[in-house]
Amino acid sequence: MKESQNTDTKPKQIKRTPNIPKKPQKGTKFNIFWVYAIIIIGLITVQLLYSSSNSSEITYRVFEQQLYLPGFVKKVEVYKYDDIARADVYIREDKVNDPRLKKYITPNSWGKQNKGPVAYFSGISTDDIKKMMEESKKKLAVGTPIPEIDAITKSSPWGGFFLNIGLPLLLFVGLWIFMMRRMGGGGGAGGGQIFNIGKSKATLFDKESQVGITFNDVAGLEEAKQEVMEIVDFLKNPKKYTDLGGKIPKGALLVGSPGTGKTLLAKAVAGEAQVPFFSLSGSDFVEMFVGVGASRVRDLFKQAKDKSPCIIFIDEIDAIGRARGKNSMMGGNDERENTLNQLLVEMDGFGTNTHVIILAATNRADVLDKALLRAGRFDRQIYVDLPDVIERKQIFEVHIAPLKREGLLDTEFLAKQTPGFSGADIANVCNEAALIAARKNKTYVEKQDFLDAVDRIVGGLEKKNKIITPSEKQAIAIHEAGHATVSWLLEHAAPLVKVTIVPRGQSLGAAWYLPEERLIVRPHQMLDEMCATMGGRAAEKVMFDTISTGALSDLEKVNKQARAMVTIYGLNEKLGNITYYDSSGQNEYNFSKPYSEDTALTIDKEISNLIESQYQRAIQILEENKDKLVQLADILIEKEVLFKDDLEQIFGKRLFGEQTGEAGTTGQITPEEA
Repeated sequence: MKESQNTDTKPKQIKRTPNIPKKPQKGTKFNIFWVYAIIIIGLITVQLLYSSSNSSEITYRVFEQQLYLPGFVKKVEVYKYDDIARADVYIREDKVNDPRLKKYITPNSWGKQNKGPVAYFSGISTDDIKKMMEESKKKLAVGTPIPEIDAITKSSPWGGFFLNIGLPLLLFVGLWIFMMRRMGGGGGAGGGQIFNIGKSKATLFDKESQVGITFNDVAGLEEAKQEVMEIVDFLKNPKKYTDLGGKIPKGALLVGSPGTGKTLLAKAVAGEAQVPFFSLSGSDFVEMFVGVGASRVRDLFKQAKDKSPCIIFIDEIDAIGRARGKNSMMGGNDERENTLNQLLVEMDGFGTNTHVIILAATNRADVLDKALLRAGRFDRQIYVDLPDVIERKQIFEVHIAPLKREGLLDTEFLAKQTPGFSGADIANVCNEAALIAARKNKTYVEKQDFLDAVDRIVGGLEKKNKIITPSEKQAIAIHEAGHATVSWLLEHAAPLVKVTIVPRGQSLGAAWYLPEERLIVRPHQMLDEMCATMGGRAAEKVMFDTISTGALSDLEKVNKQARAMVTIYGLNEKLGNITYYDSSGQNEYNFSKPYSEDTALTIDKEISNLIESQYQRAIQILEENKDKLVQLADILIEKEVLFKDDLEQIFGKRLFGEQTGEAGTTGQITPEEA
């Protein structure tokens, strides 16, 4: 059974300020198909231009014998061309199909007859050409049409050169400049020009473009807000600190799981500080050209010094701040390391950056270069954790405010039902609750809508029409009843809140529990949790004397717990007080295990013994309460959903005191496990 503890971490949501309009984006949206269209049109144009003059050069005698005297010529245009005389020969339309003209007449790009000249010949002068044609005229047979002789004036050959060569060349040069400008990017002072590609792409927020978010709009994160508020206060009142000889930290690194509110906390700093605020991400320094990253770092700090006091915020700094040389065997990225080196120099190098404060955010502090984290660069590391029950209550109050509801909602109850939820998850719960209420044609949002929204987010969409055979339904009910029974009868296992066999998302059944909030966990507590997790498979063994694939995620969970007890927390008596955990995260670069083969064998045996002992313990508990297990499964098959009150009717009041904790989920059966 797969535990559905919500470990998704999304940005902590803050109260939105509705009256701040978004600045419209200038210019039209770029579409790559425009480039394709320009290329195709250019190629067609070039083809048409080149195919418009398919005439070939011939001698005057060939012209006279093969074209003029046989009566094929319609007209001849005589003009001066580049210090020589030239005559273009045009064929009569009624003679174009004559087989004797095949070598002169070629179709154009569209497969049709070319209406231009088919051949040309040269002479000393235009008068000379006219004299030769007058002599040839005397040789014409009686009845042969006499062609026209037009003496026209044409400009220099540069016009034809421009049409045939210059225009296509300009077309491709323009296309190349356009593509290079697109590659150069359009942010910051660069303006999108190819020669400004090394300019910083940071977005500047100042008095003209202030961020309408303050610390009052951010719910929770009290400790983190206190840390960054000192930085804001220093920029507003520096004399208060400098008079005492103090120095404000040069940089602060916001560290936390993805989505815990690091970026939005920086937005609040931008809204509160009332000083220029440069915002960009670590990937903005990355470019396809060598040296661009370092150049953008230099330009960023140059702009910041000109506008000091100011704040620079770099989101996802691990994109450029990874430790240097750690993965050299896999091939290093010298450009990224050059960018990091330049950033290190600018943050605390030989020069000074007076009143330029660096804020950065990352969820991978363990992979950052040690030189980046030292004092003088990032003096403070501010940890932003997932909100606790009190902070979740505050966040609920923020996001419930815009909803149309009847009376007051118990936000404390909702906070207890959403353990491990981030601010974004809570915002999603509130939005889903409104959507569910609208789907049911309600005029306001109720408490049950929020509970349905939590089920929807944690378990997935409810699938009541999923085809499940009676035997499978019974197996799922026994499985979930096994989890519920064992967890209810064990002191340190989380008590049940709700259990269902209605399919949701990838699961065929789920149970919601109320886990106790613990700062430290003892071995007997972990063993009780493992026993409850194995309750599903144990119930199948007790009732059917066989097991199924439905316990895959259960096995995955207890294996992780058992391995953590043995190899991380040093809770195994045989191995003793030893851990193989590396908090620096450098073990992933090692190709060898930090223990011998004999120790590996001992670890495998101890993990197996832990899991098997709890499995047998769960079987024993269920054997002793088999009648109640069957009764619970029968009610579950009939009602499909059971709550805590239903268990109290079967088992009586729980013998152990109520735990002050929060709701969670576990014991889900996924389709591939059923």
